Amino acid sequence: MSILERFGDIIKANINVLLDKMEDPEKMIDQYLEDMMKDLAEVKRSTASVMAEETRTKRLVDENQAEVAKYAEFAKKALLAGNEDDARVFVNKKQELENAGAGLMTAYAAAHENAIKMRQMHDKLTSDIETLKARRNVIKSKVKVAKTQTTINAATQATKKITGAQSAFERMEEKASRMLDEANAMAELNKEPIDKAKALEEKYASMGNASVDEELNKLKEELGL
Repeated sequence: MSILERFGDIIKANINVLLDKMEDPEKMIDQYLEDMMKDLAEVKRSTASVMAEETRTKRLVDENQAEVAKYAEFAKKALLAGNEDDARVFVNKKQELENAGAGLMTAYAAAHENAIKMRQMHDKLTSDIETLKARRNVIKSKVKVAKTQTTINAATQATKKITGAQSAFERMEEKASRMLDEANAMAELNKEPIDKAKALEEKYASMGNASVDEELNKLKEELGL
């Protein structure tokens, strides 16, 4: 796989689609940003290597063209000096360099194209990272608001449960009061009925008994003492 194919997915990356698939946006966006920074570092190294290759091939092309021009000039000088055989040697060398130069030009064209594509991917990835950094705080703020709302929802449900429990306690308290009233009523019903005559008998029976002193005085009177 070539370096351009290896980073082909980076240039096509769609941040919005990736964010939609996140289970925990707050954690995943940090992870995604970290991964992108690693990708960017690798793309920078690869881009620098490709650009260096472009520079090298361009230098070889320039050197080749300079050599071609040099031997063309030597051929002219040889002809002016009347040395056609020398001129022929210089022309042959020039043609050899021109043939080699055609291959160098092809290599340079490919290196130049690769350098453009790598620079595009580098710039695209850099732009995506800056976009993600700008959106990270917004996304985290939304997550915090959502978590707060979830907490509020849970508290609301707990409040409803407490309200229900209070109603249940009130019903149980009312039931316990009824049970106590019924028990007290049953205890009242289980008491033996009061015999009013018996109560009066005890009252008046005590009134008929004379004291010891009274009885002694009565006996003395009878005996004339």
